[in-house]
Amino acid sequence: MRIFHLITHFSLGGAERVAANIAESQTHGMEYHVVEIMRGRTAYTPKFIGELEKAGVRCHRSWMPDVSFHFIFERIAALLFPLRMLYIMLRWRPDVIHTHTETPDLALYVFSRVFPRMLRRVKIVRTIHNTRLWTGLPRTAQWVETFFKSRNANIAISDSVRDSYAERFGEVAPIINNGVAEVEQKDYFNAQRTKLKTQNSKLKTQNSKLNILFAGRLEPQKGVVVLCKVLKMLAGDARFFFTIAGDGSQRTLVEQTLADIASSGKPLNAELVPPIFGLAGYMQSFDYLFMPSEFEGLSMLSMEASLNRLPVIANACPGLADTLPADWSLLAHGNNIDDYRRIFNLLPTADRDALTKQAYAFAKERFSVRTMQERYEAWYKAKRSIC
Repeated sequence: MRIFHLITHFSLGGAERVAANIAESQTHGMEYHVVEIMRGRTAYTPKFIGELEKAGVRCHRSWMPDVSFHFIFERIAALLFPLRMLYIMLRWRPDVIHTHTETPDLALYVFSRVFPRMLRRVKIVRTIHNTRLWTGLPRTAQWVETFFKSRNANIAISDSVRDSYAERFGEVAPIINNGVAEVEQKDYFNAQRTKLKTQNSKLKTQNSKLNILFAGRLEPQKGVVVLCKVLKMLAGDARFFFTIAGDGSQRTLVEQTLADIASSGKPLNAELVPPIFGLAGYMQSFDYLFMPSEFEGLSMLSMEASLNRLPVIANACPGLADTLPADWSLLAHGNNIDDYRRIFNLLPTADRDALTKQAYAFAKERFSVRTMQERYEAWYKAKRSIC
């Protein structure tokens, strides 16, 4: 069986990670391909492709540049995709096409309109990764969702995603939870000092400080505004050191916040660094992960943290609270700053070992990579839908 995963680009991202985890399955008789709609061009793209190819996955590069600008380039990429997909269909004749996130969803929908007969004998699978779809694009949402519902393609990654989709589009999708794995750990701070060839790097923190990690796209969804409020609230607090790993449209806001703290005369206890490729392998270098997200689908980062023994300080939003025990004590509600003040004040005396064990046991029971692979492969093998 030949399965093609369509992703936005070969780069960092939760949906891309899910597609890779499925495609790296070694089940006999399954041949996996991954196709990008827009050409990934980050420093991590070659590593991501190398990982897939090492697992025997064939990667198909795009020539369309990866530019984010009000969804315009994504729409252009989707409109140009049918001719490229036609070649793939004629050359490889996939049995299953599996899409992840809005740009690939739109690209496959456009292909289905241009070449409607080409998908008649192909099983379509679509993973819904987020609780909010097609923001500001109601007409596009109507067209695309009608297509995927007609193919019985939808799979949700969590209760929150399923419920939000059902409320808006009137279909209750089955759930397959994302899967993550335990990863061999390395020392992030030593690796960075070696890279910079200095023992005096600002990344060298004191043992008495709690190292707090924020990692992710610097976009509104990830709660960057709240992150900046917390940085200001804890500015100069010698108990904590924040490593902020990421990039995005709100990078300037983070840089300005750090500049304001530095100019106030308080000791700077935070640093902004580029995104960390292979982050799961550095989890134990930190004491806590800070996730003030406004919403998530089912947070891969939170699950990876728990499974690799890094406790999570989180906003109790849909898709993030689902990844943590119901009685988790490090949850803020509605990104309330007073909640975060209380949580951070408790951290120096908290029983971190107990928190680590609680979160690990929860994640280990629910979020296995192999379970995810097997459930998707069973779905692929189900009787194909014919339009």
